[in-house]
Amino acid sequence: MAKPAVVVVGADKGGVGKTTVSRTLLDYFSANNVPTRAFDTESPRGTLKRFHPEITEIVDMTTTADQMKIFDTLNAVSPSVTVIDVRAGLLSPALASLRDIGFLDAAKAGQITFAVFHILGPSIASLEEIAETAGFMTGAKYFLVKNFINDTQFFQWDQATYNSYFHRIKDATELTIPKLNEMAYEQVEVSSVPFLKFVANKGIHDEAANYSFVLRGYVRHWLANVWSEYDRIRLTDIVGSKPAARSSEK
Repeated sequence: MAKPAVVVVGADKGGVGKTTVSRTLLDYFSANNVPTRAFDTESPRGTLKRFHPEITEIVDMTTTADQMKIFDTLNAVSPSVTVIDVRAGLLSPALASLRDIGFLDAAKAGQITFAVFHILGPSIASLEEIAETAGFMTGAKYFLVKNFINDTQFFQWDQATYNSYFHRIKDATELTIPKLNEMAYEQVEVSSVPFLKFVANKGIHDEAANYSFVLRGYVRHWLANVWSEYDRIRLTDIVGSKPAARSSEK
């Protein structure tokens, strides 16, 4: 039996688009036929669950009972990958909890595959989060994700300053999530469907929809660029799943 894989997506700063990244990950795993489940820690009302209700459970990761729901079941469920969308402000406390329950030691020992997608905004405050998380990254695959949620550039980061933070974590890998057309993003939000279903012109229950051809094109192009980044880091290999024929829609 393949060892379980846990992917944590988060940031201590809010408004950096972490749930959007979680949604692209779930679509990517779905398209690559990787069994996946998700936990939305924006309790009691989750955003991720609105788009992926069938595989997502809302939890309060600060409680022991809900931590048990996630981590006591890693070897007891069929999905090989668990994606945890950590709400704003909870990344560092969540990682501290993982240390306290022995999860990080298990990852370091190779019993669990652990990956962290740390979503960065265009500010020095985001870079300072790296110092907070650096101590928890032993045994983890650590990805620094520049997420262009709007036209703001990461101009405040001169290279020397960026490198001084980036090199604090050995083997950290950069990812870039390009900006999605605002109107296309808003239409997906209103539709409350995964990006894949929007591109395929399907509703939440796979019924035929009538989304804009133009906006679907923008989403398709953007999603392909995001997935090329996941392909570049060989994400399916990281989580222990052999690449399969990719399906274009679900």
